[in-house]
Amino acid sequence: MTRRNLGKLAVATGAVAAVGTGVGTTLSRSADAAATWKTTGTAVSALAGFDNQMKSFMQARGISAGQLAVTYKGRLVLARGYSTVDTLTVQPTSLFRVASLSKSITAAAIMKLVQDGKLSLSTPVTKILTITPPAGQTRDTRWSAITIKRLLQHLGGWDSSLSGDPEFMDATISKALGVPMELKHADVIRFQAGRKPNYAPGTKVAYSNFGYLLAGRVIEKVSGLSYATYVQQKLLTPLKIKRMALGWSISKHTGEMSYESQYTGKTVLNNTGATVKAPYGTFSMGIHDANGGWIASAPDLVKWAKMFDAGSSVLNTTSLNAIWAKPETGISNGWYYGLGWQVRPVSGGTGRNTWHTGSLPGTSTMLVRTSGGMSWATLFNRRDDASGKSYGDIDAAMWTAANGVKAWPTHDYFSKYFS
Repeated sequence: MTRRNLGKLAVATGAVAAVGTGVGTTLSRSADAAATWKTTGTAVSALAGFDNQMKSFMQARGISAGQLAVTYKGRLVLARGYSTVDTLTVQPTSLFRVASLSKSITAAAIMKLVQDGKLSLSTPVTKILTITPPAGQTRDTRWSAITIKRLLQHLGGWDSSLSGDPEFMDATISKALGVPMELKHADVIRFQAGRKPNYAPGTKVAYSNFGYLLAGRVIEKVSGLSYATYVQQKLLTPLKIKRMALGWSISKHTGEMSYESQYTGKTVLNNTGATVKAPYGTFSMGIHDANGGWIASAPDLVKWAKMFDAGSSVLNTTSLNAIWAKPETGISNGWYYGLGWQVRPVSGGTGRNTWHTGSLPGTSTMLVRTSGGMSWATLFNRRDDASGKSYGDIDAAMWTAANGVKAWPTHDYFSKYFS
């Protein structure tokens, strides 16, 4: 979600729903409707519309690797991998960077701590973390009004459209603090502690990766565990999700896809100033852990999404209700940002569509839960190409496929991918 503000996110899922160990290569090929088309996973004739939409979407944009998982009434009914390159095979279990879909994970981890009585959403972050600005600077008094809840609802007061996103200001921070790249979380926090918020906390919604960076550090401070360890022990393991992990900036996990972009830039992993491919070093996956650092497969993500359907031992009904609760401000055109999810009440207020999108160089993702009992996850290994076509169009494409299903299948593939 590095290129978008919250207003631009409003196009996703709702308006349509209400109506119905290495690095990758930078491809020079353009979109090619005749590209080789390969699929993996079990084909389901009743759901062929989803395959057709993915094929059209990927070939029009020259995307080499994609993945889709679909659930209906809690059952995994489709899990597919897609590729448009002869030498590449994408399995349903292949791993992709999921970018800002990570925010629902971080918010859920915070809610788990709240549920266990170890944290309160109303606690100011300054009561938990030491927020100290650089020498000679003074921390703005408004920091004391930045609560944990406001961090998660993008109400902390920072607006990257006005002052830049500090998680993409590595060279600026390195120079200002006199520290080497690759930066640490503490460097970003110290730099930001010396800057004034753009708004009084709680008064205006502005999408903030930095708020989730702070939330990740709160999880570590309160739990006494690393961010990843806490998430895996308290959230993923009980759900039998074993493939998800924090991604790396250069190396790949076993089964992880390579990422593609037409762009290059200067590395932020050291101070050499070397030019690198955009997905491999123009941003730090380590810095982005809690706001955009996870890797997963599409089946992993819809399994994760299923957890939000009903209260459980992981998150009870009270916790889920807090996740969907309206913020103190920021309701726009019928939707709002809850805790780690975007939310649009539908069906007279008795149901809701919830979703999130993700975007980093080499990554475009979407995770959707619908009031009608469907969910889907789409993952791609690029977000830009010579076609210039929108990647947000995948939302409408998936709704078109869903609305075309005449009879949903009764099988459930979850046991095939989780044990």
